[in-house]
Amino acid sequence: MLLETRLQHRRSIALPKKKQVVRREWTKNDIKELKAHSKARTPVAKISKATKRTVGALRQKALNLGIGLGHQR
Repeated sequence: MLLETRLQHRRSIALPKKKQVVRREWTKNDIKELKAHSKARTPVAKISKATKRTVGALRQKALNLGIGLGHQR
C-alpha cells in the first residue's frame, strides 16, 4: 500500500522538460565558409562562435568533407 502511494506521488511530480535539439541544415554558403576558415587555419572555437554551431558539428562536417580543421597545435 505504501509503495503504491509513493509510485503515484512520483508520477504526479512534474519533471523539467528536456531542451529540444534544433537541427540546422548545412547550406552551400555554410560549407564555403567552413572551407575558407579551414584554409585560413582559423581556430575551431572562433569558427564555432562565428557560425553558431558546436565544435563537434564543425569537426564532423569537416571530416565528412575531407578537409582539415583545428590546426592550432
